[in-house]
Amino acid sequence: MGCKVDHEYDYLFKIVLIGDSCVGKSNILLRFTRNEFFLESKSTIGVEFATRTLQVEGQTVKAQIWDTAGQERYRAITSAYCRGAVGALLVYDITKRQTFDNVHRWIRELRDHADSNIVIMMAGNKADLNHLRSVPAKDAQILAEKEGLSFFETSALESLDVEKAFQSVLLDIYHIISKKAMAAQEAGSSTGLPHGTTINVSNLSSYRSKGAACCNSN
Repeated sequence: MGCKVDHEYDYLFKIVLIGDSCVGKSNILLRFTRNEFFLESKSTIGVEFATRTLQVEGQTVKAQIWDTAGQERYRAITSAYCRGAVGALLVYDITKRQTFDNVHRWIRELRDHADSNIVIMMAGNKADLNHLRSVPAKDAQILAEKEGLSFFETSALESLDVEKAFQSVLLDIYHIISKKAMAAQEAGSSTGLPHGTTINVSNLSSYRSKGAACCNSN
């Protein structure tokens, strides 16, 4: 995803919230970006987004977070907004087994439409409803390890590990971008490219804003 040069941040990362309807994606977004929670929140229609700027290893990172609808009728829209995403929180409801069983489909959706290097965090939301749990944390951990995903259980209501989940995703993205940029710079030096030449790193969809190419209820 291209972005204009903005001296208020160093990197712009597109993150998507994806998963079945009513798992709490919108409230996760609200909790992270505005520290709010709406008990009577409604299902997202289409796509909504919000941003938050924070520090990642000394760099100012602006996270542009897209909250996608989980209903099947909006699947084409959701797929379109996955394009260019370099990070994702794949959310399921720990009290609804079906939302966990559908995680496989959402993983395919991301891998088919998002950046090839996308960082995926699986989030078992509504951890405050542990007495109604139908998805053991162990089952989720096994799936996460099998698919190479990170995993947190969260509660947007109680603000449990929402911040940690996003920070983990952003840190992993930053490390990938940094390694790509370094490799590109080394390649440029070895091929004798003129000093200052802009190098396009892979096909990443976030770009370093200083001109270098690199880069939903609980």
